[in-house]
Amino acid sequence: MIGGSEESRSLPEVHGSVGVSQASIWRRMFAFAGPAYLVSVGYMDPGNWATDLEGGARFGYQLLWVLVMSNLMAILLQTLSARLGIASGRDLAQACRESYPRPVSVALWALCEIAIAACDLAEVLGAAIGLNLLFGLPLLAGVLITSLDTLILLWLSRFGIRVIESFVLALITVMGACFFVEILMARPVFSEIATGLIPRLTNQSLYVAIGILGATVMPHNLYLHSALVQTRRIGASDKEKSTACRFNLIDSLVALNGAMLVNIAILILAAAVFFKRGIVVTEIKQAFQLLTPLLGAAVASVLFAIALMCSGLSSTMTGTMAGQIVMEGFLRIRMRPWLRRLVTRMAAIVPAALTIYLAGDRGTLQLLILSQVILSLQLPFAVVPLIHFTSDRQRMGEFSSPRWVRLVAWIVAAIIIGLNVRLAWMAVSDWLDAAGGYRVLLVFTVIPILVALLVLLAWITVQPWLPRWRWKRREAVELAAPPAGALPEPMYRSILVPLDHSVRDRAAIAHAAALARHHGSTIYLLHVEEDVTSQMYGAIASTAEVQAGAQYLQEILVSLHAQGIKAEVAVGYSRDPKEEIVRFARQMKPDLVVMGAHGHKGIQDLVFGQTINGVRHALDTPILIVRDQ
Repeated sequence: MIGGSEESRSLPEVHGSVGVSQASIWRRMFAFAGPAYLVSVGYMDPGNWATDLEGGARFGYQLLWVLVMSNLMAILLQTLSARLGIASGRDLAQACRESYPRPVSVALWALCEIAIAACDLAEVLGAAIGLNLLFGLPLLAGVLITSLDTLILLWLSRFGIRVIESFVLALITVMGACFFVEILMARPVFSEIATGLIPRLTNQSLYVAIGILGATVMPHNLYLHSALVQTRRIGASDKEKSTACRFNLIDSLVALNGAMLVNIAILILAAAVFFKRGIVVTEIKQAFQLLTPLLGAAVASVLFAIALMCSGLSSTMTGTMAGQIVMEGFLRIRMRPWLRRLVTRMAAIVPAALTIYLAGDRGTLQLLILSQVILSLQLPFAVVPLIHFTSDRQRMGEFSSPRWVRLVAWIVAAIIIGLNVRLAWMAVSDWLDAAGGYRVLLVFTVIPILVALLVLLAWITVQPWLPRWRWKRREAVELAAPPAGALPEPMYRSILVPLDHSVRDRAAIAHAAALARHHGSTIYLLHVEEDVTSQMYGAIASTAEVQAGAQYLQEILVSLHAQGIKAEVAVGYSRDPKEEIVRFARQMKPDLVVMGAHGHKGIQDLVFGQTINGVRHALDTPILIVRDQ
């Protein structure tokens, strides 16, 4: 795409084929629909099943209010996340990197990675249990097979985001239909269900309640949503941003309330079938085995297993996308998509396999619940920065949160922090009582970690009021200044220069510009957007990094034109920059390709790719490789 990537639209349209300003309200709504459905997948993963099943089986309808409260919290926080992405052009990870010193950013990134691994652990166990229930595969074999879902995600991504969104929506619909049928078969008493909306909590139910909260309000979804909303080209005016906020609110309400209904259905099913009969469910497999005799129909268990498989399958992409976003946002490190997925998956497979090997099938439900509690413990470290950022008028402009929203948001944060502190205190007390001879070791390991986390949480809470001179503010999107250096004697005419928005661009463009000036030829500046949102949404992606990159390319173009050098800009979208560079070079047939050297080798080539070698072996065109001095 040459010369067209900088064009802006007044309102976004997903396929770029319909002018949203002339479209009906329904077409606009359809254009904005999508990000919240991908986010809502995380609210219906197998971890939710574990907490909902145990909550319903042990406490009946008593924790139904926790689900409703958690969903209201989720709607508020996801809406704030979407507004952050729309108004500031930053996702939550980029905003943290921009606002905090590097040690704090790295700590928040590490905590987020732990949360993503915990979420992926739930997906691994859920998918393995579903395979076991439907096909009789051993759980350990199912856990190992789930690593192959990397291929499914990469294969689906080739067909575009609308295919993925439709696929996810279809799986959600199947889940909802399965539980609707099972609720009809269970015949719950709706007057008793209403009593579950009355808030009440005991020491025995606190652990499960916090697990439900962690399973519902997922921290990495806040990072994910703030990035996904930017994939719609909303325009730069306040009116266009206001429209985007309004339609994204509708998208979030529909998607998250749909997820809440699925979770409510699971809890009601467990309460009506198991709690009423005094049956304590200790594993998901047990629930599958008991549904048929208790409901009197074999189809009940089959529907349960199908819904579980849909849950595990639909949630496979959330962890990968969120992982790429937080890694790029916090650290500006880009792994190859398959490697990022493999690393995330292995962090979940290892504990799952060890648990099944050492504790057997009975340990899976408790591991699922533990994974959701870990998510809940990490939640304050995403919520507090989000509230601060969306309350900052300098960052958000007129879209900063009004006072009543800030008040409600801080009440939500206080509830989350209070429940987590209480849970941590109870857990540490239990561990110390049961530690025996390991009590001293526990005191000198776990307690310092918890204290460090409390200090970190306190710091990010008061950070906006700390003196700004204590650290240097860093931009979330860091690009080198547009190069215009001394030009050596030219050699070629038609020149292709792939750029990666780094200091390496300076040397590459300086050499290419010298050659172009001598022969009066044209320079083609090519940049390949490879961040996760650009991979999924292509040319309609409009993240902060994409916008900053477009401005960067435009400044280079103006600089070259001012020197009398002909130049054009091209932007490609691919998970593999090598493939896009080769495709473009074969299309335009340049006389020379000038590339900046990456400066890494060995294991770094495996992690970050081997673009230069790949291009060199695929093209017959002469290639000049230069490095910035």
